[in-house]
Amino acid sequence: MRKIDDNIVHALNTTIPTASFADKAKVTDQCQDLYRQLLQSYEKRESAIKGCVSETSREVQRLKDRRTNDPDNFELLKELRKVQTKFRLMQNELNIEEVVKDRSLRVFYERCRFYYKPPELKI
Repeated sequence: MRKIDDNIVHALNTTIPTASFADKAKVTDQCQDLYRQLLQSYEKRESAIKGCVSETSREVQRLKDRRTNDPDNFELLKELRKVQTKFRLMQNELNIEEVVKDRSLRVFYERCRFYYKPPELKI
């Protein structure tokens, strides 16, 4: 899912020509298209991660409710802890996503700043 972020430098190097060839290419359009791809990627990943967080949160709540009714069930406690760990990992993934997004946008800005400035990009 993070392929575009992992390959951002390569994508920019193959998309953005050197200064001597910049006027021959439609650099602005290429930067704009790459930015659009980045935004779409961010939206998809954030939506997927938030969906996982939401589902895991519901699962934690169901297990807590079951545990309230059966506090001596060791297997239930084990399962609850396992799901709580998964929930924390999903929440951490949102933080990781922010770091990846920030890194990619900084690289994008460095290469495309002279050709295209997205309205909502704050670096």
